[in-house]
Amino acid sequence: MAPAHVEGDDFVLVEWSDSGDSEWEWIAPLHVHHRDDEAWYVLEGTLRFQIGDDEFEAGPSAAVLAPKGVPHAYGNARRGEPARYLLVLTPRIRALVEALHAPGAGDYAATFRAHESELLT
Repeated sequence: MAPAHVEGDDFVLVEWSDSGDSEWEWIAPLHVHHRDDEAWYVLEGTLRFQIGDDEFEAGPSAAVLAPKGVPHAYGNARRGEPARYLLVLTPRIRALVEALHAPGAGDYAATFRAHESELLT
């Protein structure tokens, strides 16, 4: 997670960044949250999204919503360029992200299922 975050009962606001140096196409591959919405607000750089059947890019000051039940993925649209953004998550999704990044995390599909989500790729 990023160094700055605000946590409430219903949502968590986290600042996140990506250096643009990753070989991965997506920061988060195609997945769905069955009970939770997720949103992004781009601070700098450009993010690429797939929300349902739509693929698009979002630059600074853009806000994007992935409603619960809608498959989605996102990544840095510009390799070699950093992106910085805010993530608006529920506490359940934040727990999912923390579990995925925990040392020794392995069975990603099971981790998604344990947080009422599903990995689709």
